[in-house]
Amino acid sequence: QVQLYESGGGLTQAGDSLRLSCATSGRTVSSRLMGWFRQAPGKEREFVAAILWTSTTYYADFAKGRFTISRDNTKNMLYLQMSALKPEDTAVYYCAAHSAGSLYSTSSYNVWGQGTQVTVSS
Repeated sequence: QVQLYESGGGLTQAGDSLRLSCATSGRTVSSRLMGWFRQAPGKEREFVAAILWTSTTYYADFAKGRFTISRDNTKNMLYLQMSALKPEDTAVYYCAAHSAGSLYSTSSYNVWGQGTQVTVSS
């Protein structure tokens, strides 16, 4: 059984940077595609970024150039480095382990963390 634990969220100002971390426990996820999603109040959960075990990465358009996803399989860690943050980036951020299907779809991930709140003030 895989468990995921996000950390690193908080209150920050527009233009600042923040790094989110996702620790994994239980069965290894080193060979699995891992992703970050976010959910703003009143909105659906949306794809942010994903990374293969080969470190090939995929990003939502809003994340390209500002966010960087990475993983350290030796430490069972997943990261999301966010820079040039905007108020519209305010959301709960979740890491997730992919199961099957499109990497952009929430239904393709079968393990989720509890989420970490990111709030960006203007």
